[in-house]
Amino acid sequence: MTALRIRFLEDMQLHGYSPKTQSCYVGAVRGLARFFHKSPDQISEEELRRYFLHLTLEKKVARATATIALCGIKFLFQNTLQRSWTSLKLLRPPKEKKLPVVLSRQEVQGILGCVRIPIYRACLTTIYSCGLRLSEGLLLHPCDIDSGRMLLHVRGGKGNKDRYVPLPQRTLEQLRQVWATHRSRTWLFPALTRHGLPCSVEHNVGHITPSTLQRAFGRALKQSGVRKAAHVHSLRHSMATHLLEAGVNLRIIQSILGHATPTTTALYTHLTQEVRESVNTPINELMNGL
Repeated sequence: MTALRIRFLEDMQLHGYSPKTQSCYVGAVRGLARFFHKSPDQISEEELRRYFLHLTLEKKVARATATIALCGIKFLFQNTLQRSWTSLKLLRPPKEKKLPVVLSRQEVQGILGCVRIPIYRACLTTIYSCGLRLSEGLLLHPCDIDSGRMLLHVRGGKGNKDRYVPLPQRTLEQLRQVWATHRSRTWLFPALTRHGLPCSVEHNVGHITPSTLQRAFGRALKQSGVRKAAHVHSLRHSMATHLLEAGVNLRIIQSILGHATPTTTALYTHLTQEVRESVNTPINELMNGL
């Protein structure tokens, strides 16, 4: 490990960045170094500008990828290398306003019903019923379950923030059934063995990987016949929309999802069935006589 990378990691640790964020930023800087085949501290301001033009115009990376690259590289040059270049102030990924994919309750039931492996089904069910992000669901520990108060302790969410979310009774029952198959004290959803069985407490293994769960969801989505471009995170979007349709206060949903501001949660208000139905009659009346 080079001295520059060590200093870069130390600076991120001093800023309180999570290990995941550190890993993403290191990967962003590594991509820059590979593009020019030299150490980042030898890259000029003009080369940095050319690199982001390459990402934007040639590779046409997604906004999330461009944002991670910008944040990681910007942190390196501004904080670790102490270079306040003008280009760093100009670089900014284009804004996107994409609506999330929302599944109906019947579609959620159909998809989860097609997940054949119990531990995958339990994990996806927990993500939906508790409104979790993918990483939050995978990183759950058995000690995070508070069955006395029917709460789930979500640790290290976005922004490294903890929160408690309501735990449905049926979800708790599924979690107990799955835990009885492996009895791991470390992970609620440990990785599976080569034979497709949950690793026991004697095995020193990690949790289910994000790619593994995404593939399991993708297979179930295809088998269910649902024709939407959904992914695991769609379960979180769907849960928030379903709570709004059930009349749950927006502020409570914000707390469950762990959103920093109500503006983010308010995105779901125009996705609910109640809002759609409120405009159906006026729109249909406009078509009378046409």
